[in-house]
Amino acid sequence: MNSSSKKQLPAWLPFVVGALLVIQFVGLGAWQISRGLEKRATQHAYQDETSFMNWQHGTKVRSFQRLQATGSYDRGHQIVLDNIIINSRYGHYVLTPLELGPDQPPLLVNRGWIEKSAGEFDTARLELPEGGVTVRGRAGSLPKAGYKMGAAINAGQEWPMHAVYPAAEEISAALGRDIQPFVLLMEHDEQNGFLRHWVPSEFGPGKHFGYALQWFAMAAVLAGLLVWNYRKKRFDS
Repeated sequence: MNSSSKKQLPAWLPFVVGALLVIQFVGLGAWQISRGLEKRATQHAYQDETSFMNWQHGTKVRSFQRLQATGSYDRGHQIVLDNIIINSRYGHYVLTPLELGPDQPPLLVNRGWIEKSAGEFDTARLELPEGGVTVRGRAGSLPKAGYKMGAAINAGQEWPMHAVYPAAEEISAALGRDIQPFVLLMEHDEQNGFLRHWVPSEFGPGKHFGYALQWFAMAAVLAGLLVWNYRKKRFDS
């Protein structure tokens, strides 16, 4: 069979594929703009809030909302998050369950960051006073790793338990009970905390808008090439 007898692709196929890519690029640009607007709204809310809302079990919250919760610390079941990098230094976040009342899931309080030492972790630094407390902070979440290997929490550990970027379900399983759907990021001037500097995200709205511009530029260039190629073929024919 010679080459002239081979079936050729339809002449319109490249234009259809190109048009689909243009639509996809425009969609990705629009998505980046929407994400940028969400980040901008979160940053504005973070900067504008000045008062703390009294939070109770079942109350819905939004990201970085200022809250205060009342309960008592579960000092015997604290979790130390390893491999937390701040300012290019390795350290730990300390998560302490706050007991809210009978039959209520505890609220995890992130008490801040401790720099990693050369020796073993000093558990004495985790000590807390007994009795009821009111803790102020912002509604946040557990830190997430871009990529991790192995189990987040090794079975058979004693308390305080070390973990590497655990999910909420893994912490719940370790505690043997449900937990609240968010983490309270302890306010920087609260007692019994460590280094705290909470910000919505270093990946701010400006980067999303920059990526959107790149996608729109790619869509415009590809659309221009399709139009130029279409007109060229018409004139050549």
